[in-house]
Amino acid sequence: MTTNTLLQSENFSLRQQLEAFLHEARQNEDKMRRFDQLERKLIGASSLLELVHLLLTEYRLAFGIEFVTLALVDKDYESTRILESAHGSDAGLSGLTLLQSPVPLEIRYGNARHPCLGAFNSEQHQGIFNAPEGAISSVALLPLARHGELIGSLNFGSANPDRYVQGCGTDFLERLAEVVAICIESALAQERLKLIGLTDVLTGVQNRRYFEHRCHVEISQARRYKHPLACMFLDIDKFKRINDTYGHPSGDEVLKSVALAIQSQLRSGDTIARYGGEEFVALLPQAELHHAQQIAERIRCSIAEKDLRALDGQTIRLTISIGLSMLPVEDMVGEDQQLADRLVAAADKALYEAKHRGRNQVVCDGSQPSGPARSTPWRRLHGLFSS
Repeated sequence: MTTNTLLQSENFSLRQQLEAFLHEARQNEDKMRRFDQLERKLIGASSLLELVHLLLTEYRLAFGIEFVTLALVDKDYESTRILESAHGSDAGLSGLTLLQSPVPLEIRYGNARHPCLGAFNSEQHQGIFNAPEGAISSVALLPLARHGELIGSLNFGSANPDRYVQGCGTDFLERLAEVVAICIESALAQERLKLIGLTDVLTGVQNRRYFEHRCHVEISQARRYKHPLACMFLDIDKFKRINDTYGHPSGDEVLKSVALAIQSQLRSGDTIARYGGEEFVALLPQAELHHAQQIAERIRCSIAEKDLRALDGQTIRLTISIGLSMLPVEDMVGEDQQLADRLVAAADKALYEAKHRGRNQVVCDGSQPSGPARSTPWRRLHGLFSS
């Protein structure tokens, strides 16, 4: 082979290498552009729900990954409550797993805090992705850590066996894991701040603002799935007399005790809020009328049986009146706000019927008194959602 031929061969080989380097550089530049766009969205996410959606949906679409899953440590069910509140009572997000303990992640990653890349192993990875057989060939598992503790794992599964190969550089994935972990921590902090603004400081239950939001969520879910929805208005009987007799500090203790008693009788998916003063309101999704009546009666009995001590040692006897209404499953005509107004107004009307009948009882909207009743013009509507 002549010198000229050798030079041409070397030149061709160098051109091929250069083109490969340029192609890889362009790919990396495009990857970084897409990552930068996604990173901005992650940082700008206004809620934990939006952040989870970005990770499970937009990342998969932006980078052409067949499977993306996310596991978050949720020891105190904080994320569960936040996502249920934002997404409704059927807050199942495909690809999201909430773990009660970090142990499964600690077993998976050990002391390492670096992405794990390699071939798909059915025994090790099937539970992470729950993918059809043969759909995944390579995986990348990214530990999400803050302050040295594992808070989750972001997992990618690809049909391409060369997409994630053990020993490949992981700088990009490590950067992604750091950004995601910070965003999750930030989103939870934001949600806690929101929660402070949606919680009644004295009793620790939700406040009216939260109830208004939750009412719309539950009505939307009831419309969609044709589920029953019950609403209860609860009012402590003769609360002013309690304050006047035993003092406002004792009255505050009564409010705390009643809130706790109501909450103890509700189910995990129910909502309780302090509506104002001595009034509470509750939403019971997927509760038929007879079931809602049973819950209301249990609340009434538990409070009637309470003996509280005032600060001066005197015994405080309590009773509560409850008005109950149901969202009409077969006749949900109107906007969500109109339905919310009618639902709450009906419970309010039933509450004041309970007061008129003598207090310390449960009255269902539309029910007839068991004995002779006097007509009364005494009716007050709160004008829910009007402001």
